[in-house]
Amino acid sequence: MKRDNRMTASQSLISAGIAGVFSRTATSPLDVVKIVTQVGTFHSKRGLLNAFHTVYQKEGLRAFWKGNSVACIRLVPYSAVQLATYNRFVHLHMDDLGHISQWRAIVAGSVAGIVAALVIYPSDVVKTRLIVQNSLDPAYRGALHAVRCIHRKEGFLALYRGASLTVMGAIPFSCGSFLVYIHLDKLWGEPSVRFTPLQNFINGCLAAGVAQTLSFPFETVKRKMQAQSPVLPHYGGVDVHFTGMVDCFRQVVKAQGFLGLWNGLTANLLKIVPYFGLMFSSFEFCKRVCLYKNGYIVSPLSYQLAPGVDQSLRPQELRELRRLLRNRSFKSEQSAVSNRW
Repeated sequence: MKRDNRMTASQSLISAGIAGVFSRTATSPLDVVKIVTQVGTFHSKRGLLNAFHTVYQKEGLRAFWKGNSVACIRLVPYSAVQLATYNRFVHLHMDDLGHISQWRAIVAGSVAGIVAALVIYPSDVVKTRLIVQNSLDPAYRGALHAVRCIHRKEGFLALYRGASLTVMGAIPFSCGSFLVYIHLDKLWGEPSVRFTPLQNFINGCLAAGVAQTLSFPFETVKRKMQAQSPVLPHYGGVDVHFTGMVDCFRQVVKAQGFLGLWNGLTANLLKIVPYFGLMFSSFEFCKRVCLYKNGYIVSPLSYQLAPGVDQSLRPQELRELRRLLRNRSFKSEQSAVSNRW
């Protein structure tokens, strides 16, 4: 989502936050099914569609939003850290004209994502634990209770179990993104500067699908490591027991074959289009509301520009200009009245 200088920084942050919360909440059922399939709980033993049925049958409709509050709350610190890191990395690698290569931009995004994920990693562990537990007989009564229990019973390092896989998974993720973006002009048969918003949306979904598919085995092992705990019933419901990261890879391949590392990929790919679609559409709606409030467009239902408004002005500059024009108009009216008398 590109920054629009007609919006203030707080408006951009709030719009992005609303878009993120809305899209995550709407696609939470797919995320829940993806994670229980990755971990290998009993819900996922008979396929994707049956996993939806089993979750609903055993725990009810609310179970599809397990861990959603944690996922939404972590959006703000994650986005803040990611944006700060990305901007810092981009500024370090810009040339004298302020340009940066596509490869370095993708690497900058990956590094920013790694740093942000590591900073708030405990919340990801908590989200996984809340999803894999039985909501009708929970081991954790909420996010804060989960943090306290994990820290007290398993130690502080348990909150960072599997964190190294975040770094390792960023390598195939970056490569997948780069491979897609360098071939987009060939795919569409035109230069990237001419891409329409719809084409950019398709490009984003395609890049996310390829990148996440390549990095999915690392996420699968990470989820299993996050979920496995000796203090939880059935070791957290993990389908294989292991002693560490390498052993987890070995046990998954031994028990389920090499493709077992991609369990849950279908739900993940199904989530991409509605997730990004809802995120961008809700962000654009919030953006229109802000632009209407700032005076740049005539209605929050369209992007029709307000007549006579300089769109190059920033919000503060536009407000100051309007204040100046009002003051001039008021003084001219006062002068006309005094001359009349």
